[in-house]
Amino acid sequence: MRVIIIGGGIGGLTTAIALSRALPDSTKIDVYERVPVLLPIGAAISVWSNGVKVLKHLGLGDAIEAAAGDMQRMAYKTKDGKDLCDFSLQPLYEKVGQRACPIARTHLQRILLEGATQSCTNVTVHLDKAAASFTQSATSVTITFSDGASETAHLLIIAEGTHSKLRNTVIGRPVQRSYVGYVNYNGAVPITPALSDSPTTWTQYVGDGKRVSMMPMGDGHKFYFFFDVSMPAGSVASHPDTYKNELAAYFAGWADPVQNLIKTLDPAKVARVEIHDIEELTTFVNGRVALLGDAAHGTAPDLGQGGCQAMEDAWVLAQALKNHPGDHSAAYAEYDKLRVERTVQLVSRARKRAEMIHGKDMAVTMAWYEELARESGEGIMDGMSKTILGAPAGLDSAVEPLKKEGLM
Repeated sequence: MRVIIIGGGIGGLTTAIALSRALPDSTKIDVYERVPVLLPIGAAISVWSNGVKVLKHLGLGDAIEAAAGDMQRMAYKTKDGKDLCDFSLQPLYEKVGQRACPIARTHLQRILLEGATQSCTNVTVHLDKAAASFTQSATSVTITFSDGASETAHLLIIAEGTHSKLRNTVIGRPVQRSYVGYVNYNGAVPITPALSDSPTTWTQYVGDGKRVSMMPMGDGHKFYFFFDVSMPAGSVASHPDTYKNELAAYFAGWADPVQNLIKTLDPAKVARVEIHDIEELTTFVNGRVALLGDAAHGTAPDLGQGGCQAMEDAWVLAQALKNHPGDHSAAYAEYDKLRVERTVQLVSRARKRAEMIHGKDMAVTMAWYEELARESGEGIMDGMSKTILGAPAGLDSAVEPLKKEGLM
């Protein structure tokens, strides 16, 4: 059997590894990526416990743990630096059986690429190959590339991200992307006392429907930072040279660590992203073709689950194909059943949380600030644990030995 995967990002590479682990060695897996060089988008990603469990099942757990930041606490502060809540994440990690692994995207991509190309003998990654269209029959699917070349396989997995051009063909109509209401500026800076006196704490400053975040991400003792600013749809994208002045204006009067962060960041290495999600889909499959990751359920990052859900997709799809050898229809039906409802719910929850955080209704946002001031951490971690423990069955087996040894 031959499987073609379109997209060499987190979802595509994780899927290639998962398929290689689950299917016979004779299965040929080809990953096609449109860019000539794989460059990660964004500075870092928070791989929560459910995503780490997938990677552990794929043999990448040790590498991920070693490269990730050491995030032990979580804190919210007002815009002027007063504590709202500050708590240990250890109860969460104990409950779900695995710590979170915030990690530089460059390191995650390297680990996934090495896992796909060095550990999987039946996986080949092709760069500079942009997919243009596909057709399918009862027995095969043919993908045509922008250079006119074409390839035929038994199955096609589309993991080309939220801007997927092939998604419309799978669904049979244009699929809409929706602006969530805010712009995110993100990057990485060295951890210093001027930014935080707790290098293992994920700290968020909130106020006026805006947010500033600093999260330990590894990569030589760095914080992954982001600034969230509510803006109207279609706001003109500025040049990186102006980012410092813009952020200084948006966050004038905020606490000293926020001002120090603005002074420290390198604007040439800051990404400015208008946050969108996609409409809720009722199926991710069509014949021999399946959507995966952001192509299927692009989401706002406000639950931190975008990458983790792509990893879950990869795991479920691989297990479904393993459970139904030679019957892709049954495998795809199982994939749809297990993934559509969970991911659609998370996209909806992420949008509602984005609206609450970013002042769509300031009365709701102010009520959230007041709730944070009464928060012990238990309520926040309870919500996180429900999301993590809603992951596919079978993933916990990857962490049982760690739980018994108390190493999470």
